[in-house]
Amino acid sequence: MTSPSRRVRRAADLAALLFALVFPSVLTWAYFVALRHSPAALQQTAYGIGKTIQFVLPVFWVLAIQRRRPSRSRPSASGLVEGLLFGLTVFALALALYHTWLKPAGLFQAVGEKIEAKIVNFGIRGLGAYLVLAAFYSLIHSFLEEYYWRWFVFGQLRNLIPWPAAIGVSSLAFMAHHVILLATYLGWSSPAAYLFSLGVAVGGAYWAWLYHRSRSLYGPWLSHLLIDAAIFAIGYDLVRPMLR
Repeated sequence: MTSPSRRVRRAADLAALLFALVFPSVLTWAYFVALRHSPAALQQTAYGIGKTIQFVLPVFWVLAIQRRRPSRSRPSASGLVEGLLFGLTVFALALALYHTWLKPAGLFQAVGEKIEAKIVNFGIRGLGAYLVLAAFYSLIHSFLEEYYWRWFVFGQLRNLIPWPAAIGVSSLAFMAHHVILLATYLGWSSPAAYLFSLGVAVGGAYWAWLYHRSRSLYGPWLSHLLIDAAIFAIGYDLVRPMLR
């Protein structure tokens, strides 16, 4: 029979997990939709506070609430190679798709204008600043997302439900805030927004599977940073005139 204290801890863990699953979508909606006409300073403040909450929550919950010390994530040679190959494949496919179809067809023209407005809100007005932003997201933010979605969300889910189901739930939640982001740029009625979002879910599922097998975040992180680098390479092509 489960003790009351154990039931309380389990309920608290479940509540934290549900919050972690939903909060990134709420933050994305607030930043990209609710505050889109607000002053840049307010947008940046909301984004900074929201991201701090998101990325502090996992380590706070594990160390302070669950009172356990996580095992160190050591690089796995096979995981690194697999992550590298997956990341390079998607990198090449993304650039090829953009340059051979999306750009020639003019499908991203309106997207470029929206991206310009968004990066101006970040204070990005030159190539150097754009490269710093791209480096931050590709190297640091990608790791924080892997730590959040794979180490914490998937890891916590894996303790409650079978790991294949944990992969499915975590990847769909990972996709959810990207739906808002992509629909903001591409339009809520655009099939491409949902097609690309599905691709995000597939990527999230693969990274969770790789993390589960390799027991290391390094392979998923390497893969993730390469794909983010591809996104910023495409973004640079879209906003290049304003960066000169």
